[in-house]
Amino acid sequence: MLDERSKMLMKALVERYIADGQPVGSRTLSKESGLDLSPATIRNVMSDLEDLGLIVSPHTSAGRIPTARGYRLFVDTMLTVQQGHMAAHSLAPDQPQKVISNAANLLSNLSQFVGVVIAPRRTSAFRHIEFLRLSERRLLVIIVAPDGDVQNRVIYTEVDYTQSQLAEAANFLNSNYMGLEIEQVRLRLQGEVESLRGEIAALMQAAVNASSEVISEAQDEVVISGERNLLSVSDFSSDMGHLRRAFELFEQKAQLMRLLDVTGQAEGVRIFIGGESQVVPFEDLSIVSSPYEVDGKVVGTLGVIGPTRMAYDRMIQIVDITSKLVSNALSHHK
Repeated sequence: MLDERSKMLMKALVERYIADGQPVGSRTLSKESGLDLSPATIRNVMSDLEDLGLIVSPHTSAGRIPTARGYRLFVDTMLTVQQGHMAAHSLAPDQPQKVISNAANLLSNLSQFVGVVIAPRRTSAFRHIEFLRLSERRLLVIIVAPDGDVQNRVIYTEVDYTQSQLAEAANFLNSNYMGLEIEQVRLRLQGEVESLRGEIAALMQAAVNASSEVISEAQDEVVISGERNLLSVSDFSSDMGHLRRAFELFEQKAQLMRLLDVTGQAEGVRIFIGGESQVVPFEDLSIVSSPYEVDGKVVGTLGVIGPTRMAYDRMIQIVDITSKLVSNALSHHK
């Protein structure tokens, strides 16, 4: 446990370091903290903070910078979110996928770091299906999900169907199977295939397979925006190794999924500081994230990924507001 004086100096040191990225010396700390303390007293407190693993002296500098543990203490006990007026941003909820894409851009633009959104899991039911003949034995399958999202898939068939045969098959599917999960349709088709005409059965089987592919591809899609913003962050631009590791993370979408999956298990905004655990494997990156909902049910996670040295109070506000906007846009859309 830190006494009040140590807490105030720690808070001043972290805020100063976040602001300008330079190691903070005792003279600067004396001015920033507003405490009437001698430089010798401040040096003693800094030495104690260093012994606790909260700050560290980089290289031969006389100043100190926060460690991951120091950032965690700051975030957990010293951070107060200052209420500011943030303009309401429309996420244009004409299609769920558009909302997700706009949210990633919004997070990136407001934070000037990287915005990441895990898209909601798609339902495997369909509201409407259509077949369009493109050329001989080549069809376009148009699948409309219950939430209005539209997916297209080109499929190849063994026989050449006329457009009237395609319309008949689509009408049969829409009349008899609309609203059912794809797996239910598959099971019913297996039981009814004997009673259906050959071309209808084959077409419906192709449509079911195409739907399954569309759904499995869309599961847990990660939308990322603003990776290039890290090029202008001095913490990264001065060390290409750091930058390379960050970009590798964005390419490994499965790993990014695991990171954000962990963050989505709790309510509200959460902060993961690089290097403090295996959750974020890079010491120089931190994640501020929040789950978002559709009609009261958590369906995905969004967040900002940036340098450990970031203005956490502002990021919390950005992430919190964006998650509420996305929740509202998707819920109203349904």
